[in-house]
Amino acid sequence: MIRGRAVAGAVLGAMTLLGCLASSAEAATCGSSPAGFEAWKREFSAEAQGKGIGPTALSALMQTNYASATIAADRGQRSFSLTLDQFLAKRGATTIVAKGRQLKQSQAALFASIQQRYGVPPGPLIAIWGMETGFGSQRGNQNMLSSIATLAYDCRRPEFFTDQLYAALKLIDRGVLSGSTRGSMHGEVGQTQFMPKSILAYGTGNLEVAANALNSTANFLKAHGWKAGAGYQPGEPNFAAIEAWNAAGVYQKAIALMGRQIDEGGGAAALR
Repeated sequence: MIRGRAVAGAVLGAMTLLGCLASSAEAATCGSSPAGFEAWKREFSAEAQGKGIGPTALSALMQTNYASATIAADRGQRSFSLTLDQFLAKRGATTIVAKGRQLKQSQAALFASIQQRYGVPPGPLIAIWGMETGFGSQRGNQNMLSSIATLAYDCRRPEFFTDQLYAALKLIDRGVLSGSTRGSMHGEVGQTQFMPKSILAYGTGNLEVAANALNSTANFLKAHGWKAGAGYQPGEPNFAAIEAWNAAGVYQKAIALMGRQIDEGGGAAALR
């Protein structure tokens, strides 16, 4: 009986391995230069069609170009290696806080509505808005689909961006995005810079509209454990939701600190 189980287990293991190898063989091949991008698009398009992606999105995918600027930006994200003080200075934290306080007052009704619905106070939302796009003034001018397709093709992080690409294609099929949608270097779009998977999961309306983007951001934070009334500084319950928004530790701390200064006021020392 033990030997029979061992043999059966070995056969099952071999079948599983063969299945994995077959799956890998079917996947579009990643690359590290523009040379293979057109062939990759054809392979990926065939796979996507088999998974139910429609002709509108597939046509948009086939019109994408290899985004060299995106690859350069992906390889050069040096600001996340700065100290917190350096990062705050580079990102203009003082300006973000000053403008953020004004927006908290001038759009008080909007932020009260968001807090009532999601439990998220104005400070961290405004800090994210200011950090991501300078309150909507710098939303990026890259072709969203080309950026994401290039990163899905690139061998550095193909799994993560393949998921994002499928989400983008679904959004194009639904008419939420289009092949001409513009965004930032990694395909982020809207006032607070959502990736396609997050749009599918948490988006509420056109994210180029500030109110929709802020509601969507609060929806994201709530879905990642935000508790109304709890603190959001490092070590406090809601800091984990900020961590879910962006993986860079220096970014997370900056949002928490700027958010506190916007919510509570205080001098420059409040940023520390």
